[in-house]
Amino acid sequence: MKEYKFCQSCGFPLKKDKKGGGSEKDGSISKMYCSMCYENGTFLTPPEVDTAKKMQAYCIREMKNDGMNGLFAWLATRSIPRLERWKKNNY
Repeated sequence: MKEYKFCQSCGFPLKKDKKGGGSEKDGSISKMYCSMCYENGTFLTPPEVDTAKKMQAYCIREMKNDGMNGLFAWLATRSIPRLERWKKNNY
């Protein structure tokens, strides 16, 4: 399986993930998704977050809640439509 530098759901740098990445059903570390997006083989985002556009809005809201400037949050989420999870389901 290909190893990714960034979470293929939200774009977070995997090397900065405190848990080393999300987890698969068998307990192994995901090479594709971060621990904020993926746990035990399941996505942690709300079910209504089902497109890249909705994921961008969700991530921006969460980052702003954590104190990040809105412009920086927007810049950090611009690549979401090009990530593997969203390629087939962009908007």
